[in-house]
Amino acid sequence: MTQHHASAAEGAIDAFRAGEPVLIHDADDREGETDLIYPASAVTPEAVARLRNDAGGLVCVALSAAVADALELPFVQETIEHPAAADHDLAYDDRSSFSLTVNHRETRTGITDEDRSLTIRALGELADEVRASERGPDAAAFAETFRAPGHVHLLRAAEGLLDERRGHTEFGVALADAAGLAPAVVVCEMLDDATGRALSSSAAHDYADRHGLAYVEGAELARRLD
Repeated sequence: MTQHHASAAEGAIDAFRAGEPVLIHDADDREGETDLIYPASAVTPEAVARLRNDAGGLVCVALSAAVADALELPFVQETIEHPAAADHDLAYDDRSSFSLTVNHRETRTGITDEDRSLTIRALGELADEVRASERGPDAAAFAETFRAPGHVHLLRAAEGLLDERRGHTEFGVALADAAGLAPAVVVCEMLDDATGRALSSSAAHDYADRHGLAYVEGAELARRLD
């Protein structure tokens, strides 16, 4: 059993390092969802089409807390004064990870596969620049490349990653770190066309097998990354 767990986690890290998508199921007692996750730098228009058609959830880019801080990206809930932002109770967590929504400034509407892939790859490049330099891009540099609001949702990972929170945001950024990649990943929930609910973990695993993709349980990945 232990060997199986190690193999699943190692396979996910190797696949991610190669720029391939990985499926991660968080936990049945959390969201109970499987996300299709890509390194941001590897997202092509074809990848966005797969996220739309095969996953079907919300296409988001998760960034590490260090990158979000450098670029001055807020938790969006803290910027909204409307009463709807108060008492933001989540059944599965203490707070929402959502930050700004953005488009690359060279996009037109921002929603096409080409536009979103451009925005996502540029976010990956910027995150890599922040990671590589103590005096990397800041909020002004971010604003030169991106405008808000837009069609790509940004998520801020918890500073302590899996030690602090075990959401797909943290799993994705931790996976990127283990693979030696920039701390910027695309996450998108896999939904079931027949029921309209989250795709079951068994069905997500079957999808991964059919398409030759890595699938890993969040608990298995967390054990490997501890």
